[in-house]
Amino acid sequence: MVSDTGTAQHEQHILECWHQNAEPWTDAIRNAEIASRVLATNQAVEAAVLATRPGSVLDVGCGEGWLVRRMLALGIPARGLDVIPALVDSANAQGGEFAVASYEDIAAGRVAWQADTVSCNFALIGEESTAQLLRGVHRLLHPGGHFVVQTLHPVEACGQMPYQDGWRQGSWDGFSQRFVNAAPWYFRTLESWRALFAACGLRLVSEHWPVHPRTGRPASVVFVAVVADA
Repeated sequence: MVSDTGTAQHEQHILECWHQNAEPWTDAIRNAEIASRVLATNQAVEAAVLATRPGSVLDVGCGEGWLVRRMLALGIPARGLDVIPALVDSANAQGGEFAVASYEDIAAGRVAWQADTVSCNFALIGEESTAQLLRGVHRLLHPGGHFVVQTLHPVEACGQMPYQDGWRQGSWDGFSQRFVNAAPWYFRTLESWRALFAACGLRLVSEHWPVHPRTGRPASVVFVAVVADA
């Protein structure tokens, strides 16, 4: 666990971390340095998005933009949003349409972009910021649209810590030495994730656990939701 600092400080630490690590993260993605993504999770989120048969895709927390470019390569109109300007600049330089926006901006209705499917791939690591996005994602969805979330599988990510919600210390173990200042992240149980979707007006229509081909263990969990009253 991390120290019992307020949520706002932890959320700020997450942003500081990504400002500092935007360049090494971009290189790690483009050089296929993260084995779990190459072997399992990239394909998992792509398949989940395509299964919704989208006419358009909006990737929130898009990072350096690989998923948007993949959708474009498949002939699907796609755009991306991220809160870190350096990541957005890097994404735009590779082609496509990307803009800077926070989850608070989305929740407050300050983002005009919409799509048939909104994806969020390993980009929900805060406590209140995650709830903000889930409360506001309906603003980004066309009627009847889908929201696809891939995140760490709680049972696999729990390690030796108690299986209960709370802030955890981050780590760059397995990454290059260029990464610094690992951010904390907010752990949620599977039950808490499901409850959060419901509390934010979203109805889960599927839940999938992609399996890592080398370990035979869940590599992640993928949730697909729709607006509950749609």
